[in-house]
Amino acid sequence: MLRFLGWMLLAILLLAAGAMIYVRVAPLDPDSWHVDPVTAPTPATPNSFRVLAPGATPGPEEMVSPVYAVPPAELMQAFDRMALAQPRTERLAGTADGQGYVTYVQRTALVAYPDYVSVRAVPVGEGQSALVILSRSRFGKSDLGVNRARVAQWLEALDVPKA
Repeated sequence: MLRFLGWMLLAILLLAAGAMIYVRVAPLDPDSWHVDPVTAPTPATPNSFRVLAPGATPGPEEMVSPVYAVPPAELMQAFDRMALAQPRTERLAGTADGQGYVTYVQRTALVAYPDYVSVRAVPVGEGQSALVILSRSRFGKSDLGVNRARVAQWLEALDVPKA
């Protein structure tokens, strides 16, 4: 009986180690994760957070963006600098020229789970803009508030004057 339990424990440990290795080496597929946050559907699982353009009515896992006193291209460049300065963060796809959107990947510290953050700056007035953001986890059903906390921290770290 003890021998059987030992083999079961070994099998469980090997499965857990394999899952952790897969999370670290799974390919980052831009075709699947680089999405326009303005038009992308909300994920079916509760492991995402969205920032909407001003004028929208936010749902439970959403908030409305502040308005910034800079045009979209300048806001995107500032956001790009700030995002890439965050730990374990890289640009997956897109450019920060203000004409499109960018998707970043930030990995968790311990297991290196990838979370994807797609961002677009949109004009909201003469020389003003706002951010539309979709932050979501790749693995798991719940993110325990990580995406909401990340977005709040990134918006706080963004050094751009508000309108």
